[in-house]
Amino acid sequence: MRYFLLIPHLKLHNANAMSSPYTIGFPAMTAWLGAVHALQRKLNQQGCDVMLSKVAVSCHDFNLQTYKGHGDFVHSIVGTANPLDKDGNRPAFIEEARCHLDVSLLIEVESSSRKQRELLLDLVKDLVASMKFASGDVLSVKPCCILNFDEDEDQDKELRPILNKLMLGYVLIERRDLVLASIQEGKDALESVLDYLKVTHSSTQDEDGKVTWISKRKAQGWLVPIAVGFQGISELGHARNQRDANTPHRFAESVLTLGEFVMPYRIENIDQLLWQYHVDLENNLYLCQNLTTI
Repeated sequence: MRYFLLIPHLKLHNANAMSSPYTIGFPAMTAWLGAVHALQRKLNQQGCDVMLSKVAVSCHDFNLQTYKGHGDFVHSIVGTANPLDKDGNRPAFIEEARCHLDVSLLIEVESSSRKQRELLLDLVKDLVASMKFASGDVLSVKPCCILNFDEDEDQDKELRPILNKLMLGYVLIERRDLVLASIQEGKDALESVLDYLKVTHSSTQDEDGKVTWISKRKAQGWLVPIAVGFQGISELGHARNQRDANTPHRFAESVLTLGEFVMPYRIENIDQLLWQYHVDLENNLYLCQNLTTI
């Protein structure tokens, strides 16, 4: 038996909209897994001995804070104004992309104690309301609940009630398989990602001279670039004035791959939904991955 904590319709204000190092949009999976890890630590501090190691995210509503004026070619980020300095001028600042969104989180709870799961339900709503998710402030959240999933029973019968809780919305899954298939054709990683994001326009002309235009992508589906972790680019060691003196430090760069937004009713296996941490020390990779891709 597997147990899942459902945090339904979590409404966030001014969340971080950096979905990758190059694009803005839906917050990266590293942000969601980081928030779930922070929630687990808060629960443990209050005597609730559970582990929250896997999470699925369903997006019900998304409002990216951008503006496109009349005659503008590109969108501009809607930023916040800093207070005036002593000379009455605006100080320099780095613009950050923000978004307002409504999501539901499905979190797997690793605990065999019914008492601990009941304690979890008693504590979780107040803790969630006091936290930040993807740097966004929590405006409201509906009552949380624990969902059971029996792997020994009919998978479809057990899965459908859980997926219904995530509707109407889109769940983000990993499509690293598309990138790997393109790399095997001889392209590098960035070319492989762009190959699936570009839109190809083509035209045909019939006997009467009528021109018909067709626009399509290489693969069907709502594909987006997403950041899924980091790769170390230096050796482990200690840096001067680092925040945690007991933990080894290393410089790292972001890892980019493809993700896909799908409607929950298209999911056939619950592990398609769930993301968790995956460490590959041989290649210095610290990743967030779907269970089906590990």
